[in-house]
Formats: sequence, C-alpha cells, structure tokens
Amino acid sequence: MTDERYLIVGLGNPGPRYAGTRHNAGFLIADELADRIGGSFKAHKARADVLEGRLAGQPVVLAKPRSYMNESGGPIVAVSRFYKIGVERLVVVHDELDLPFGALRLKRGGGEGGHNGLKSTSAALGSKDYLRVRFGIGRPPGRQDPADYVLREFAAAERKELAVLFDRAADAVEAVLAKGLEAAQNEFHS
Repeated sequence: MTDERYLIVGLGNPGPRYAGTRHNAGFLIADELADRIGGSFKAHKARADVLEGRLAGQPVVLAKPRSYMNESGGPIVAVSRFYKIGVERLVVVHDELDLPFGALRLKRGGGEGGHNGLKSTSAALGSKDYLRVRFGIGRPPGRQDPADYVLREFAAAERKELAVLFDRAADAVEAVLAKGLEAAQNEFHS
C-alpha cells in the first residue's frame, strides 16, 4: 500500500562549506518549509535528514539527503521506500541554471538539463516522472565554469532578495500540494 503522504526533497550538498551556495537552494527552501511545519530535521537511517508534518493541509515528509548532490538518488529512494511513498507523490526542489535568478518553474518529468542531482535521482528511481520545483539561479557570467558557479555563494545583491524568493518557492510547493500541478503552474509561472 502506498502512503498518502508527499515526499518533498530539497537537493543540496551537506556541510558548512556548501551552506550558502547556489547549488543548495533546494536545501534552503526545504528549511523554509520546515519552519512552516514548526519542526526540525532529524537524522534518518536512509542517509537523509527528515521531518514529518503537514503543509497545505497535506501530510508530508521533508527530506534533505546527507550525500553529495551527484549521489542524491540513493537516499531519496531509501526514504521513499521507508515511508512507502510512490514517485507520483515525490516533489524535488532544486536549483536551475537555465532560469533567471529567482524565477520558478513547476513541472512533472522531463530531462535533467545537466543537473547531477536530478540525474542521480532519475537513475535511482528508474523514472523521471516526479514533480519538480525549479528555482532559478541564472547562468554564470562570462566564461565561468557552471560547475564552479553553482558551488559559489549567492552574490550580495542576490542575498538581499533570498528570504522573499525562498518564501515564494515554499508557497509554490504548498500550492502544488493543495491545488495540483496545473493550478500551481498558472499561479507561479509569470
């Protein structure tokens, strides 16, 4: 029997070295959702930090893999199996190079666009058919290597906007849960 909960996973890299980097947008948005639940993440045997609660009236499990980004799939599958949550109720929140800074896009399925966390997730699940909340971090300036860019902290001007933008991204996650993907897309795609 499949659980009726949603599994919401924020993608990022563990540890203080990566805490404020662009690649950790998923973790930072998951932290905003944890604040809304009013709880704290706890270590889980599935190599993830998890928090159970309710968002938008729905029972949820929030998770942040304790693996590096390019190995996110293993912990995601382990958490989903432990809680018996199917891929149709999985929401992955992640940074997106191909969107302007702060832009949000919601979708189900599709390609990974070079995102190693999504590649690992899709490979481990054996499916690409999960929900995604994509938070735009923009393209690197000039000829900067994208791999280097995503591991850098947000610029000072960007940091001033992050609280509002992460709040809006958390609203988008809740809209997906409460209203469904299409209605949430209509609300958050500008």
